[in-house]
Amino acid sequence: MKSWLTATLTAQAAIITEFEASVHEGFPPVVDMVSERKDTWNTLSGLPLPESEPPGDGQHQSRPPAGEPPFTRGIHGSMYKSRFWTMRQYAGFSSAQETNQRFKLLLERGQMGLSVAFDLPTQLGMDADDELSYGEVGKVGVAISSVEDMKILFDGIPLDKVSTSMTINAPAMVLLAMYIVAAEEQGAHQSELRGTIQNDILKEYIARGTYVFPPKESMRLITDIFEYCTNHVPKWNTISISGYHIREAGSTAVQELGFTLANALAYVDAAIEQGLDIDDFAPRLSFFFNCHNDFFEEISKFRAARTLWHDLLKERYQPASEKSLKLRFHTQVAGVSLTAQQPLNNVSRVTIQALAAVLGGTQSLHTNSFDEALGLPTEESATVALRTQQIIAEESGAADVVDPLGGSWFVERLTDVVYAEAKSLIDQIESRGGAMAAIEQGWPQQQIHNSAYRHLNDVENNRRRIVGVNHGVMDEQRSIPVMKIDPTLGERQCAALAQLRENRSHNDVEKALLSVFTAASNGENLFPHVIHAVRVRATLGEIVGQMKAVFGTYMAPSGF
Repeated sequence: MKSWLTATLTAQAAIITEFEASVHEGFPPVVDMVSERKDTWNTLSGLPLPESEPPGDGQHQSRPPAGEPPFTRGIHGSMYKSRFWTMRQYAGFSSAQETNQRFKLLLERGQMGLSVAFDLPTQLGMDADDELSYGEVGKVGVAISSVEDMKILFDGIPLDKVSTSMTINAPAMVLLAMYIVAAEEQGAHQSELRGTIQNDILKEYIARGTYVFPPKESMRLITDIFEYCTNHVPKWNTISISGYHIREAGSTAVQELGFTLANALAYVDAAIEQGLDIDDFAPRLSFFFNCHNDFFEEISKFRAARTLWHDLLKERYQPASEKSLKLRFHTQVAGVSLTAQQPLNNVSRVTIQALAAVLGGTQSLHTNSFDEALGLPTEESATVALRTQQIIAEESGAADVVDPLGGSWFVERLTDVVYAEAKSLIDQIESRGGAMAAIEQGWPQQQIHNSAYRHLNDVENNRRRIVGVNHGVMDEQRSIPVMKIDPTLGERQCAALAQLRENRSHNDVEKALLSVFTAASNGENLFPHVIHAVRVRATLGEIVGQMKAVFGTYMAPSGF
């Protein structure tokens, strides 16, 4: 398996390096396991497809072609005609060894990039042997407490050849440091590494809840990452500003877009206040959106997102580089839309949502597995989810045309409406002092709660139908297999940590942790100190503990 992965990823990395230098300049740097696509396009009947032209419907001005500002139709002129989106399936469960096996399985079956889910203790910056971790180790993601776990997670996977996305926020700096050190110990330099950390703490305060530090201190960690990676890890996307979790918490599509872009503006402002130039970091910003069931609204949301981000950045910051104005995004289909009732119906839901993401111009995509309302995906369900993307790419024809719904009166008009409504929300947030101030006031949280309540009320009163829940209900006989986690995992992780602490240099660890504490106190960039602490085998909980000692922790006011 190791030789297969190394050979395949090395060959494909060369292909993508060539693509990114020419056709897809500015595309998120990923290893894509496809070759160059064909030049001519026909339907199944052999009919030639028309060339893509700026659409006009008699009532709208013709929009510029894809690849030209304001990028409504796509950020690249050829879009998927040159290269498919990255098929990046989210995976992580139990131990690093088991997740490593799932990664290799997905790569073997055609996945194009890795995406890591961490367990709850890791997301909160706690080691597996912390007393608060008991019962949660490896349950909703992979348990990573030290660089040794990270090395096992990517054993046999060359980190200078694969692109990795990590869904981690409050302790993002520590997990990225572990990734860097694991790569170094494979023989790869940090300047070669490609991927993304989510690193979006504002949406944690709004919707998700896995924050650790107060908002101001959390923003300081994010800008430290921006600064360090600009100079040392230049191919890494330092933040993925997430609307996904905002939508999962119950927001509307318009709220997802408005709140996400408002958060993004707060990150841009913080980086500029830190002394960074907009063109040094904006091209490395990426976004992460949900794709829900309303097919045309979701497509319009993605088109409006690109246009609105272009307009906001151009008006406020006047970047010199056009790359800074391009909104690049990953999409995951809506987990909250999956039902435990008649779970095989979720295959249809995922397919519709994935097609909407493709027609909306996503740069990468995760398709959920049909059994995720019941438990973690099995090998079978994860494969079906990946195959869904491959069928859309290879068989549907949806990838053969740039912005195929461009020019549709309905889609063009809905794009304009979503744009206007989301811009209105951003203006309301700005009037409250910006995203940070609005979050501290609890305003976006309350708006999301209200939307979630309205939706639930509509379902309970049959004003909105969900098949299997309040429509098409039937007695279910079939049992769906559910993956179970080894109940001894927590004990094994604790034993591995005890051995790590026994074998490392206690003096080196103490010095490294002191340097983290000192840098946190005096305002120096923390990242180099965290990387050194990881190298000498300080654990996640120990490093975060030094930050807590300086920054404190945060608890949202009651009612948020």
